[in-house]
Amino acid sequence: MKIKDLPKENIVQKKSFSFALDIVHFYKKLQSEHKEFVLSKQLLRSGTSIGALVREAEHAESRKDFTHKMNIALKEANETRYWLDILFRSEYVSETNYAKLNDEITQLIKLLASIVKSSKLKV
Repeated sequence: MKIKDLPKENIVQKKSFSFALDIVHFYKKLQSEHKEFVLSKQLLRSGTSIGALVREAEHAESRKDFTHKMNIALKEANETRYWLDILFRSEYVSETNYAKLNDEITQLIKLLASIVKSSKLKV
């Protein structure tokens, strides 16, 4: 297979999947080291659903369906930032870990917002 035959890299899919893995590892750490089970579960659910929705949007039935799924992914990303902020302010997350995860979710939010905005213009 030649390089030109390879599928174009889907940056939002790559970033959302990588972020989901980071969230899973962080969730496991919160449970084992801090015995925090409630807030961390909320973070796990919203943080991993972003990538699932992006994957779902890949095979959307229409442009409108694609836009809808990506908009929900954006909402989940925003919710994830909320849970991350709560965990940081309640001192479950170190400043270093918070900065890394917050940077990742901020990038995802910007990317998803841009996709939703441009997708709405095409509908």
